[in-house]
Amino acid sequence: MGARSSKITSQNNRSDGHLLEYFRNTFVRGGGANSGPTSAPFLSPLGLTATGGVISDYADGPTVYRAHIFTSTGTFTVSALSASLPNNVEYVVVGGGGGGGVYGGGGAGGYRSSVIGESSGGGNSAASVLPISPGPYTVTIGAGGGHQQQGNQTVFGPIISTGGGQGVNYNQSAGSGGSGGGTGDYPRGGRIGSADNYPGPLAQGYPGGQGASDQSTYTRGGGGGGAGAAGEGAPTGPNPAPYPQLSGGNGIRTAIAGPNYPIGTPGPATPGGTGGAPSTAVTGGWLAGGGGGYNAGNGGAGGGAGSVSNPGASGTTNTGGGGGAPSSAAAGGGGSGGSGIVVVRYQIGQLTAAAKATGGAISYYNSGSGMKTIHTFTSTGTFTAPSPLNPTPLSVECFIVAGGGGGGAGIGGGGGAGGAVYHPSIPITLGSPYAISVGAGGAGSILPSGPTLNPGVDTTALGLTAKGGGGGGNGQGGTQAGATGGSAGGTGSSTGITPGPATQPGTSNPGSTVNAGNVGGPGASTTNKGGGGGGAGGAATGEPMPATGPAGVGGLGIQAPPSFRNPIQQSGPSPNPYGGGGLGYPGPGSTYFWFAGGGGGGAYNPAPATGGGGGGGTLPAPFAGSGYGRSDDPSGNPAGENSGSGGGGGGYQSSGGPGGNGGSGIVLIAYPS
Repeated sequence: MGARSSKITSQNNRSDGHLLEYFRNTFVRGGGANSGPTSAPFLSPLGLTATGGVISDYADGPTVYRAHIFTSTGTFTVSALSASLPNNVEYVVVGGGGGGGVYGGGGAGGYRSSVIGESSGGGNSAASVLPISPGPYTVTIGAGGGHQQQGNQTVFGPIISTGGGQGVNYNQSAGSGGSGGGTGDYPRGGRIGSADNYPGPLAQGYPGGQGASDQSTYTRGGGGGGAGAAGEGAPTGPNPAPYPQLSGGNGIRTAIAGPNYPIGTPGPATPGGTGGAPSTAVTGGWLAGGGGGYNAGNGGAGGGAGSVSNPGASGTTNTGGGGGAPSSAAAGGGGSGGSGIVVVRYQIGQLTAAAKATGGAISYYNSGSGMKTIHTFTSTGTFTAPSPLNPTPLSVECFIVAGGGGGGAGIGGGGGAGGAVYHPSIPITLGSPYAISVGAGGAGSILPSGPTLNPGVDTTALGLTAKGGGGGGNGQGGTQAGATGGSAGGTGSSTGITPGPATQPGTSNPGSTVNAGNVGGPGASTTNKGGGGGGAGGAATGEPMPATGPAGVGGLGIQAPPSFRNPIQQSGPSPNPYGGGGLGYPGPGSTYFWFAGGGGGGAYNPAPATGGGGGGGTLPAPFAGSGYGRSDDPSGNPAGENSGSGGGGGGYQSSGGPGGNGGSGIVLIAYPS
């Protein structure tokens, strides 16, 4: 993260330039923060006043920017314009990546950027900045496509980025989209996936690559197209030996969220591929790379790798990367595309000095106990407090949540929430880097390809460990108990099977005042309903009701401590049915900053039975961003990204409705400004 000011050059002729005055001017009025000293005049902010997403304040040279990072659907709301700085915003909008096919890699989601000095997809220069007016701007994050499915579009106000095209089999034409999918048809007749409006100024990415198929000697799938380059295709002429892997097209690197903010990732470093980034040593800012083709082709930036004998790897969440291809449908299908992302930034001032620490998205908030600096990690990174800027020891608060478990399939149990941990005072060794690892959510279970229960991944930071949530048990095809985890998953639809225990309370985190996880609920064969997953705030409640009622309800989530509840970090109720927008999701009383709710159980729905509510209730939006269970609908609902909540249990289908994905975790660090 770039250096942050302790003295700001005032844009309204205030002579003292002190940090407190800057906070009063910039964050208090219209930003939703607590007011601080009442004797100070509340002056207009330097830049426009807006809320929504995760806030990142940083310096790029002498210019101080505020970025709003949306990893799930929400609202960017402008409440006041600036009297002294430009009232426009720069943006990066990335569509959901296409799913991998049997041979061809999925194409990346469309990439549109107006960041000065950067580029849009398909070889185009940056678009024009967006003039802004007071009012709400809807942000819709496109989901990645599943196996051989196109990604979904991402929308920011009037800006639309198309989903990536799907990869396909060797005898099919690949899908078109923001970037096109790859195919395995060469020298057969199917066509590679084209990129919409490519070539030309309206293009958002590149075409996919042509695969190669000579069944007597070799088969290689073409890579999906990326925002920065076409997917790699098979060469013409004599067959080379050994035949090269065909990689997904490069993504594009952006610094819109901060020079070192780790959105995006290079492609996976698998053998035989070029990857999606010029250097795998550069970890931040890479988005919209294509998925690799069959036989271990490498993915682009954030795109998944192909595989010889396993399912293709999925594109990285919130990169718009395409899914990788497997060896065949029998190997488990192509990887899903990565979901999209929206980042919006605008200038808020000029800087003259540096901040206390770096890492994550940095924001500021007067919590009532004094001004706090908050570092928010929505993905893996590094926290460092440089010693020259800290003449006295630094002590921090830290709240972490692990990834939530995936929901069970076929009248399955809800996924358990990731464990939640809070330590009120951790001494920091100045100048030493601290690795921050944010756990991914578990994938929803799929039948009949396998009965695996997919847990969330642990989150670790500053010596603390939050355990990943347990996967929800499957119903059809052999009922299973909810799996052990930070909070345990709910059991599939069978009576008398006890869910596994919660492991977070027994995890050693000395000095922590919160170390929370709870058990999931049982299923019921008599009513064909799955149990809810446990939440960090309580065990699953409302276990299977009568036949006309809902399935098991997930356990309550937990609210982040007061230091982290900066109102400018949230954007109000979301049109997304899986949770609210911004940092944290609605909880009891419609307040925010709720995390780690259990997923709802699935149901069989010949009558008015419904899937279970997520995270403690059956309100219009589930508590804590957890997924609702489903009934006869196609699949369980996913949990919100960075909520650490469990995915919803899948409903009944002849082949077993899949469960919803668990939400990824989060790390929040705060200290006095």
